[in-house]
Amino acid sequence: MQKHLFSFGHGYTAQALSRALPKTDWAITGTTRKPEKQEQMRQDNVTPLLWDSPDIDAALARADAVLISAGPEAQGDPVLGRFSSFFKKQGPKLDWLGYLSTTGVYGDHAGNWVDETTPLTPSTRRGKLRLNAEQAWQAIPDLPLHIFRLAGIYGSGRGPFSKVRQGTAQRIIKPNQIFSRIHVADIAQVLKASLHSPNPGAIYNVCDDDPAPPQDVIGHAAALLNTPLPAEIAFEKADLSPMARSFYAESKKVRNQRIKTELGVNLLYPSYRDGLPALLEEETKNQS
Repeated sequence: MQKHLFSFGHGYTAQALSRALPKTDWAITGTTRKPEKQEQMRQDNVTPLLWDSPDIDAALARADAVLISAGPEAQGDPVLGRFSSFFKKQGPKLDWLGYLSTTGVYGDHAGNWVDETTPLTPSTRRGKLRLNAEQAWQAIPDLPLHIFRLAGIYGSGRGPFSKVRQGTAQRIIKPNQIFSRIHVADIAQVLKASLHSPNPGAIYNVCDDDPAPPQDVIGHAAALLNTPLPAEIAFEKADLSPMARSFYAESKKVRNQRIKTELGVNLLYPSYRDGLPALLEEETKNQS
């Protein structure tokens, strides 16, 4: 029997999941705030609904599983703000509810390792809003809640190659700066595995095996393109937007053992050294 996944904020990661789920097993409904995205969603066999659609309530009532990708706002989680009564009354009847959070909830750990048991001490505004949203979802009794803390996402359309080609990539140097990252296809397989093996209350770090300084990733991309290495620029002198600069406020390496031991996930791209060549091959194929 076909199950129904309702996806709030059907963006980049949710799209990857929808393409990974067998259409014979899953019907998917997704929300978007952008009317121009509806046609692409239909092409992916996702029934699109605008955020203000009156049809959301009926579609949500048919859901077996709910994925929440919509980001929190200053006033709180937008999904809870509008549908808290549904989740308090009907949420416990769901098979699975997934909330996409961020490893930013851990805060700065000076390049040291963190795991799902590490105390949460976010230092950025984004991280604090995500932690507030996690706690708001956890406060609803009996929800089959699964929290996925995502590292920096890359994948099709989100890679370093265009900036390297254009000469705008920067190898920004900040001592002891370490980031974890994850290919979107691996996020999709983690979510798919969790949907098949629900474990209400579980929290998973979703990242690859190879946390690395950001300048190493840019350097590897340049090597794959056979272009000169972008010049090194000290963090203090780099021309960065406030958003980009905030990413450098925290440094940590994130452990991912739980997605392997509990969900049986074998990463498709355990390192950026695996993911970037595959991404370049895909981009080259699409351009030919």
